[in-house]
Amino acid sequence: MDMKKLESVLEESGIVFLTYGGFITQSLIVGMTEALERESKEAELSMKQANSIFTIFIELAQNMMNYSRTLKEGSDGFDPKGMIVVGKNDQDHYYVLSRNIVNLSDREKMEPKLKAILDTDAEGVKKLYKEARRSGRNTHAKGGGIGFYEIAKRCQSIEYEFYPLSDNKFYFIFKALL
Repeated sequence: MDMKKLESVLEESGIVFLTYGGFITQSLIVGMTEALERESKEAELSMKQANSIFTIFIELAQNMMNYSRTLKEGSDGFDPKGMIVVGKNDQDHYYVLSRNIVNLSDREKMEPKLKAILDTDAEGVKKLYKEARRSGRNTHAKGGGIGFYEIAKRCQSIEYEFYPLSDNKFYFIFKALL
């Protein structure tokens, strides 16, 4: 791997507080959250900004840990791997970017929810979140549910993409901009 290329990508992306790619466990999430806490103190982030970054980071990391699929064709097994980046761009906006592998079934569950969030204003997202919390649906359902509403409530915008790897496997790329 050419470290100069990686360094230039990181420089173009603005300040990067945390980058991780690989196997994800709960103890690793705790450790990375502690590192983010130190970084946010050094950067003198407001409590609201820091809490939003932590919440979004934890939601995305736990989704990767619990729902990522193996790339191996013919297998639909879980493989808790992914990539996550937390940083600050040139416009002084913080972002949390994640990528993991999902199958077609997961995509079909997540995409309508994500489209609905993108088609809804901030007040509408809060309403959807409250309805989902009260009803109990999607609180721990596979394929993303209430967590996406939680993320959308805390950021300025979200972007997502399902990049095909095969007929049944996709990279799920998600970006929250604060």
